Amino acid sequence: MQSVTGAPKVWRDYDQAALDAAYDQAVYAPNQDAIKTRRMMMADLALSRLGLPEVISYGAGTNETFDLYRAKGDSRPLVIFVHGGAWRNGRARDFASLAEIFVGAGVHFAALDFDLIDDCGGDLFPMVHQVRRATAQIATRARDYGADPARLYLIGHSSGAHMAACIATTDWEKDFSIRSNPLAGALLCSGMYDLEPVSLSKRSLYVKFTPDMIEKLSAQRHLTRINCPLILAHGTLETPEFQRQTRDFHAALMAAKKPARLIVGAGYNHFEILETLANPYGFLGAAMLEQIGS
Repeated sequence: MQSVTGAPKVWRDYDQAALDAAYDQAVYAPNQDAIKTRRMMMADLALSRLGLPEVISYGAGTNETFDLYRAKGDSRPLVIFVHGGAWRNGRARDFASLAEIFVGAGVHFAALDFDLIDDCGGDLFPMVHQVRRATAQIATRARDYGADPARLYLIGHSSGAHMAACIATTDWEKDFSIRSNPLAGALLCSGMYDLEPVSLSKRSLYVKFTPDMIEKLSAQRHLTRINCPLILAHGTLETPEFQRQTRDFHAALMAAKKPARLIVGAGYNHFEILETLANPYGFLGAAMLEQIGS
């Protein structure tokens, strides 16, 4: 949906309308409401089988908690999940259905909650700091949660993939006195890894982008801090910018000689692709279980 009208370009070949559309999932996923209804139904079914998770605080804020679904046994791998929602929507409990395959495979599943962008007055920094603090707490107290601290994995989708990429580029020693990277691997699906074009889109109506935010919270600009294998994924029916963001991030990682794998889901849009994480034979579920070794 690049510009063909002769309107002024605002980024690459995009005029304003085209760039806005390229960062608006509704334009490319008209079935998103049906998928949300399905997700909530599946979350209720998963909770009926798993039971309610433990709710563990990582800070004093109301939303500074995570839902922990425990597998049987101690010293198990643990997955940290960061949900999407355009930075504006969603809660950890909404994604309970994703926990079930991991618990069944002997992997603990921690779904993070955090303030949303409107809670933060349009500032992404507090949100990123929250998910980093949550991850640092899980890393330092992994054994308290029945987890093996050497087998912590990260998953993020959409705006959650943006924040998960920020987690992966954390300066652990400087910020949390953790001497080495605590992550054994990560899956980043359908994310944004360079905020510059995002800041030029209509998402700037609710995110107060600044040059400092764009620089510090664009994972593609901090590749030297990535020290774990990454799986990057997108669907072929996603917006052109979400596809390009993933491709360009993968290319940058390859150029920096970082371990990264790109997988492309033919026929999946931005929301459909996440459903495959709940299936051990699904596009994302199989890839993540393979990375974990379960």
